[in-house]
Amino acid sequence: MSDTATMILPVRYPDLNVKLSGRDGNAFVLLASVANGLRWYGVEQAEIDKFYAEAKAGNYDALLRTCMAWVNVT
Repeated sequence: MSDTATMILPVRYPDLNVKLSGRDGNAFVLLASVANGLRWYGVEQAEIDKFYAEAKAGNYDALLRTCMAWVNVT
């Protein structure tokens, strides 16, 4: 039996590095940083909207996990 909370999922955009360490830890700053990275990388707005919906669906820890699931967080 596997615990989904500890499963490691592949990163959607592993070649996209977004620096979150050393930044303001405010949730809106993190959301904007990843969304701006996705835009820069050429991701369609509909896909970015999916990121926003997923990232805002839970608590702060879920937001961090979502960011790490979408991009390579540095």
